Amino acid sequence: MTAILALHRHGPDDVPPLVLLHGFPLDATMWDDVVALLPDLPVLTVDAPGFGASPAPGAVAEALGRSADPALETYADAVAASLRDAGIDRAVVAGLSMGGYALLALAERHRGLLMGAGLLDTKAEADDDAARANRAQVAEAAAERGSEAVAPMLTQVLGTTTQAERPGVVDRMRDALAAAPPEGIAWAQRAMAARPDRLAALARLDVPVLVLRGAEDAMSPQAAAGTMAQALTDVEVVVVPHAGHMSAVEEPRAVADALRRLYERSV
Repeated sequence: MTAILALHRHGPDDVPPLVLLHGFPLDATMWDDVVALLPDLPVLTVDAPGFGASPAPGAVAEALGRSADPALETYADAVAASLRDAGIDRAVVAGLSMGGYALLALAERHRGLLMGAGLLDTKAEADDDAARANRAQVAEAAAERGSEAVAPMLTQVLGTTTQAERPGVVDRMRDALAAAPPEGIAWAQRAMAARPDRLAALARLDVPVLVLRGAEDAMSPQAAAGTMAQALTDVEVVVVPHAGHMSAVEEPRAVADALRRLYERSV
């Protein structure tokens, strides 16, 4: 059976894998530098609905028998179904930003799948009214202007150190934002705006968890990371110096090392 979402295998073809869910509005290639530092681990990177090589969100929802309304529950169910189709019923899963939101939905809906969880530059709380309104504006702008709608994110997702000292990373992120698919942008923004508070689902996890954020992350504050960490019993908290919201792109070595520790704690 063909997986619903595009899965990209790296390293040994073993189970259980380390599954990585990317941030908005990128695709699985966001993880390339991290994956290169984990050559001995079985890693699966996943494209979200409407991103990378995955089908459009409507097709994903139809394959699952779900409503076409944008929802992270659809993304989570698609991840679970795609892993099952690949013969995987247990995995260590980590997600950055939007990927973290999808992981929290997995924890709520498919807790038995998770052997360990990595929450990177993300939060468990729902959006407030202002954040939801902003997401709606970006979704509408994507329908009108395409990827131009997310161009202003460049200075929001990268830390001040990266902006000042890593021109290659800045150029890579600028190109990634310019390539973001308009349908995926709109769907993901509406899905993220609709997500509920999932702190209770997080607290029910009884597996090893990593909570990581870039020290210069202006989008996912330390307070949000602290709230998640306090809800957990088996947690490592990591703050990555000189990185912003896209810690895995800005400081891949520190993120790869933390993910390796998570994997080794979990399997």
